[in-house]
Amino acid sequence: MNNQIRRLFFVFAFLFVALIGMSSYWLWRAPDLEARQGNPNQVVRQLTIDRGKIFTADGVVLATNRKREVQGQTWYLRRYPQRGLAAHPVGYSTVERSRTGLEESLNDYLTGSNADLSTLVDRAADALRGITRRGNDVYTSLDTRAQRVAMQQLGGKCGAVVALEPSTGRVLVLASTPTYDPNLVERNFRRVTRATGPCEPSSPLLNRATQGLPAPVFIPGSTFKVVTAAAALDSGKFTPASTFDDPGYCIEYDKRVYNYADQSGPESFGRVDFTTAVEHSINSVFCELGKQLGALTVLDYAKKFGFYEKPPLETPADERTPSGLWNGSRLFDPKDANQVDPGRLAFGQERLLVTPLQMAMVAGTIANGGVLMEPHVVERIVSQSGDVVQRTRPDEIRRVVNESTAAALTPMMVRVVESGTGTAAQIAGIQVAGKTGTAETGRAGQNDTGFIAFAPADDPQVAIAVYLQNQSGTGGATAAPIAKAVLEALLRRNT
Repeated sequence: MNNQIRRLFFVFAFLFVALIGMSSYWLWRAPDLEARQGNPNQVVRQLTIDRGKIFTADGVVLATNRKREVQGQTWYLRRYPQRGLAAHPVGYSTVERSRTGLEESLNDYLTGSNADLSTLVDRAADALRGITRRGNDVYTSLDTRAQRVAMQQLGGKCGAVVALEPSTGRVLVLASTPTYDPNLVERNFRRVTRATGPCEPSSPLLNRATQGLPAPVFIPGSTFKVVTAAAALDSGKFTPASTFDDPGYCIEYDKRVYNYADQSGPESFGRVDFTTAVEHSINSVFCELGKQLGALTVLDYAKKFGFYEKPPLETPADERTPSGLWNGSRLFDPKDANQVDPGRLAFGQERLLVTPLQMAMVAGTIANGGVLMEPHVVERIVSQSGDVVQRTRPDEIRRVVNESTAAALTPMMVRVVESGTGTAAQIAGIQVAGKTGTAETGRAGQNDTGFIAFAPADDPQVAIAVYLQNQSGTGGATAAPIAKAVLEALLRRNT
């Protein structure tokens, strides 16, 4: 009898401990479960909050609310007055399809759920007065006029534009096409996904400026020569006056790799200095540089510029893709120099894939004297009482190259725009430093084209990257004019 009672006691003790353990577990998990986007209680609760607005830097409303009475409750449903102007960075917040973009990553701030003192005070005051809870407003760093110019210039193309302030990392333009109208996501999602463009897939929901499928969309081509040139100059082995022999090709693995030519045959420049090689984007010179520096050295410098890391930005992590060498859907980081073709790597082919944001960071680093700044698209977050809850301060990531290297590379990039492959980016009265890129995709007549630049060259205020898919022309003919239009909109915004 005693043994039976003892066994029964242990059974009840075990059940009691199990009950306490499970209760504790679910209490511990409650915040996570509550925060899940698919939680219907959380969805309904957040719809009753007067969600904070999202603005451009100059005060244009990108996201706001409209009231709707539902079963005796007031719901606040999202509305996007500018439609597709900044749909990718802003994202959407819906009942059926949850959230993307800043709407997702800043959801706590926008719903007033963050733990900052001013927000807590406002929330308590609203509760005491029995009024609707209000979220914080978000002010982005986007320039409305320049963003609109970028979207107009990209119209009908598959591409992206990123412009930033080199000294602070403020993102002034973050444009991607095809775009979509976030107002349609809730009520007509099929119309959003059916949007088409001159690329396959057209993927209108994809932010081509920062994202991939799963790899980045763009091959950098000769725009990557800025990274190679920076590595060469920074190594101390080369100067802008270093000379090379260009027969029109270089030999890689017993095969000729020709210069890119706009004409029917390959170009040959003969004896040239380094500056001329950059000015005319001579592949053979960069191919030889790649072999002399070594693939791993070039990649080491690329990593200093931010390659192989998700670019830091306030948008959700799954909407940012690292640049680098990609094998299909896998980011490939070689440990052995024999795993990479150094010549093709040096002029931006091989298996290189990049985001425009990353290449804007490259241009911005040279413009900023060799120092890479952390890019940010959120300027400040403001409570309903007008207090600044959070303000983004300029943050230095690292020094990438010596100041003397950046100073030497700048006039080389100026020559590209003055008399080389990037003359279509010339702006009257403003000196522009840039680099063109035309990358072969393996599809006839369908190049990836690009252009990176900063201006004014002697006092950089803006760095920019423009990339396009499926182009029959060159980066100088297709991407450089877009960069010029956006640069003019930014540099002459006060005139």
